[in-house]
Amino acid sequence: MSVAPFLRSAGILLCLSTFGSAGLPQALIPVDHRAMHRTISYEEMSSFLQQIVRPGFITVTEEGRSTQGRKLFLVRLNRGGAKARFRVLYYAQQHGDEVAGKDAQLTLIRDLARHPDLLPEDVDLYLMPMLNPDGAEAHRRTNGVDADLNRDHLLMAQPETRALQQLARRIRPHLAVDSHEFGRDGDGYRAKGWEAWPIITMDGANHPLIPGYLKRAGMEAVASAAPLLQKAGHAYRRYSVGGPPPEEETRPSTPEVDDGRNGMGTLGALSFIIESGVRHRASDPQADLGERVDGYRILYQHLLGNRPWRNRIRKLAERARREPLPPFIATNVFWANRDGKVSTVKITEAASGRVLDVPTANDMTDLVVKGSVPTPRAYVIEASAAARFIPVLEAQGLRWETLVAPRRMRVERCRLLRLEEPYDDLYQRYKDRQIVERLAVADLDLPVGSLLVPLDQDLARRAIQLLEPCLLYGLYGYPGFRDLARPGASLPVSRVF
Repeated sequence: MSVAPFLRSAGILLCLSTFGSAGLPQALIPVDHRAMHRTISYEEMSSFLQQIVRPGFITVTEEGRSTQGRKLFLVRLNRGGAKARFRVLYYAQQHGDEVAGKDAQLTLIRDLARHPDLLPEDVDLYLMPMLNPDGAEAHRRTNGVDADLNRDHLLMAQPETRALQQLARRIRPHLAVDSHEFGRDGDGYRAKGWEAWPIITMDGANHPLIPGYLKRAGMEAVASAAPLLQKAGHAYRRYSVGGPPPEEETRPSTPEVDDGRNGMGTLGALSFIIESGVRHRASDPQADLGERVDGYRILYQHLLGNRPWRNRIRKLAERARREPLPPFIATNVFWANRDGKVSTVKITEAASGRVLDVPTANDMTDLVVKGSVPTPRAYVIEASAAARFIPVLEAQGLRWETLVAPRRMRVERCRLLRLEEPYDDLYQRYKDRQIVERLAVADLDLPVGSLLVPLDQDLARRAIQLLEPCLLYGLYGYPGFRDLARPGASLPVSRVF
């Protein structure tokens, strides 16, 4: 994967005085973004975006409102008109206290406004710099009703996630990037006198329903970014979660679908998460904001690539949207070290700044499928639960039929054996695991009011992720649906053959 030079030289960076006295002051965004040390507030962003509109090139629209009524802004940059066939969506600050992605996007918008020719003519670029303005203003992770937006892409109970996903269904991006931050100085690392080594990380979508060729292209981009970040002097690796090596497990991003990265991936986008590292316990956590912003900028540039790369990804994304469903659905997947291989994880000594390579066999990078079921042709939702499901079906943009007369169909019901609520420390598994038993397939008369959700629709993969009753991590671990899952009773969603 090769990339074109794009917005890297400090020589082309601008002072915002170009945009008038109400714009962002130079002290907030220096001529060189690498000198940033203070994040941009919602009000400052709003003022800037009011002035950045360039007819025929830059538009700013309101895509919705937050729970507390703040505007959710979308910035679109397109200088090629109909020739801009490669659609890109960068979004940031789902977590209100994670700021660098938003700041990187605003500096990118600023620089492109002065130098439009630096945006390739075939790129249709969409940016949502601040998806959670309520959390941003309160400097907290969650939104105005204390919900984690990056765990709401299944139910879409929050207006912020609904706005993002409605936009994604409307524009169907070929490339999407979710932008976050992680703590480099967590308790586990501090106890060893360490901090996490990378300042910028990236990972691709990995849900089992995403076609393999799309996931492989994502991992190619993750790997090929390394020389660019190294050349710029930024510590970079594939994004991972977990504790310090060698005792603790480290692994890539979750393969579940309730986050933005996998949610966009199942819409057929080449989808990524970028996370920059923050020293939360530093006297000034934003002292190195400019470095984090620069790391983001390099990765945003890298993922746009050159025209052959963009043409390739556009074709892969459009192929993924036509791809037939697989014959089996993976219901239980987890990260493992399949061959017990020993790898090294870089850490930094907090006192000296020295970088160490720590050998470990607990770096889990192999995604293993533990269970699967045949793919049905539809799902049926009991009439008694229809009112509970319809708002979610609508939020996901799914198509369904409400039966107005009884209909005989071949149906497989599932019975809940138990809902395992505690986190599993031994196997490092999340809480709320659904353990179900599949019952014999039988011809049943479905009553009036039942909802039939077919899988011969454009968003079939989203329907599976929402409704499949055999998923280890499924709908019934979420508030509002937990009470529908009673141990020993059939679940309200059945599989149709």
